[in-house]
Amino acid sequence: MPLSDIQDRVAAACTRAGRAPLDVTLIAVSKVQPDARVAAVLDQGHRVFGENKVQEAAGKWPRFRETYDGIALHLIGPLQTNKARAAMELAQAIHTLDRVKLANTIARLAQDMGTCPDLFIQVNTGEEVQKAGVLPADVDAFVAEARVLDLPVVGLMCIPPVEEEPSLHFALLAKMAARNGLTGLSMGMSADFESAIALGATHIRVGSAIFGDRVAG
Repeated sequence: MPLSDIQDRVAAACTRAGRAPLDVTLIAVSKVQPDARVAAVLDQGHRVFGENKVQEAAGKWPRFRETYDGIALHLIGPLQTNKARAAMELAQAIHTLDRVKLANTIARLAQDMGTCPDLFIQVNTGEEVQKAGVLPADVDAFVAEARVLDLPVVGLMCIPPVEEEPSLHFALLAKMAARNGLTGLSMGMSADFESAIALGATHIRVGSAIFGDRVAG
């Protein structure tokens, strides 16, 4: 589906929700996509992209930044503490702050570097054993701890369980964010971004609907 079709759907979803389209950031998830597909989206003027792995991002985006101005990179995959510095050097936002050790590492590096990307706390809204993220019961305490560390936490992120109604998880995330005075909501992907927008998403992560199916290898 062309980028313009997704942009039209985002705008229509915003209109239905009584929101301004500019209030929703469309993150084009370019992980495991061939350079030609990414360049095609860049050539259409889009500049906000998401990557899962620091190593893949490091091999891709410095080259694109030599040709295209104004690229904003969002890291949306799990982040190991030993990759934190590289992530902070590459990305304008990290959506997967999910544990105290990582928060402490980012805070220390931010002091060293004099800068820090915007941070979203990943919440495991479905309390799934195999999934990363802060449990809902621990969100308030974790937000408070991040603020003590002077981290620029701008919002919360979730990935709903595949077998559950995503809107229930979007509503829960919005409630937790509001309770903590956070305005950012990173939620909604190719299959459900319209319902995420209806429930207040400020950042939606859309990959296959823009690029087509991922290419392995």
